[in-house]
Amino acid sequence: MNLLELSQTIRRLRLERRLTVEQLAQRSSFSKGFISQVENFRISPSLKALNRIAEALGVELKNLFEHSGKSAEYSFGTISEGMELQRDNSSEYGMRYLALAGGLSGRKLDPFVVEYRKTASPRDFLAHETEEFFVLMSGEVNFYVYDNNTVRRLTPGETVYLKANVPHRAETASGCSEAKALIVYSEMEGTVNG
Repeated sequence: MNLLELSQTIRRLRLERRLTVEQLAQRSSFSKGFISQVENFRISPSLKALNRIAEALGVELKNLFEHSGKSAEYSFGTISEGMELQRDNSSEYGMRYLALAGGLSGRKLDPFVVEYRKTASPRDFLAHETEEFFVLMSGEVNFYVYDNNTVRRLTPGETVYLKANVPHRAETASGCSEAKALIVYSEMEGTVNG
């Protein structure tokens, strides 16, 4: 099981129990920010941390790693039929994440289509513990790296490769109301697989 699957299992179990992120944080003695990072597959929690989260959810640790059936060796799909995920209040920033390989467990890559729309408030810079490959498919975006001074306006077909932990953000460029990108995240080093 990779980090995306693990984070979505934790979120699903929390929602099934009608718990807020804050309530799960209190029950597990973690900060709200830590639980949010786990659910948004931003960090790879230790087994000890996962055990505390499982206890707070009222399940055994193994339940966080279970998936139904045998893992498939391949999957077919389309970029328009991805599984929509909420990530870091993405809709608040005019973004929509579609996981393209959500049904394939045990994978080492997480491909997404991310849609961008004009929004009033810019998103904060984010950094991932994974490497990221970004391909702009349509529209135009301003892609910021490290700070607001290091920016490049991308057009369709242009790419960005980021090593782990590089702060960045993207937003629709002026004169563009929407854009779409293919983003592929690598598996984190040391990620627990099931």
